Amino acid sequence: MKQRFDIVESTCVPLPIDNIDTDQIIPARFLKATTRDERFFGENLFRDWRFRPDGSPDPSFVMNDPRFKGDILVAGKNFGCGSSREHAAWAIAGFGFKVVISSSFADIHKNNELNNFVLPVVVSEAFLSGLFRSIADGPSTKVRVDVPSQTVTNLATGACESFDLNPYKKYCLMNALDDIDFLLLQSDKIETFEKDRYEIINR
Repeated sequence: MKQRFDIVESTCVPLPIDNIDTDQIIPARFLKATTRDERFFGENLFRDWRFRPDGSPDPSFVMNDPRFKGDILVAGKNFGCGSSREHAAWAIAGFGFKVVISSSFADIHKNNELNNFVLPVVVSEAFLSGLFRSIADGPSTKVRVDVPSQTVTNLATGACESFDLNPYKKYCLMNALDDIDFLLLQSDKIETFEKDRYEIINR
């Protein structure tokens, strides 16, 4: 879902589990779906953790706890490992998360999130541990993610860190552009380049 990023300030959903793989984010059986609708995949985000075999919500899972909600998912290290399925990013976006905070991401999944307008924010282990503590102590804890300044702040403690963001992806996120949109904006430059090359080759 295309959306313009600037500052995201929200409560969080904590998932303090390391090595969450893409098969847990969206189980493989949903990859056979013929739809690309993010809402379908969002409804099945963490399906085998959120629901019991009979289809009823599992009250022990954090996403079924009404105290925890928001636009930000906070997860343990090595988030999105396993297969490279883009459906995992579709599910996260489709559920409504705008930001995922972790101390590390699987590279392919990190790029899939960026391509689907979900911002992966890499923080230190110390910052992540402190954030989990803040959320456990107060589910109303908010986090401020400032995309222009590339900073993330735990508003409960004031702890703040900078995060890396590819300049091209930052531009796309802040202007709600996917790769095709960006290329279309460069059409005049591309046509000029092609014309100049043609003239050089045919001199």
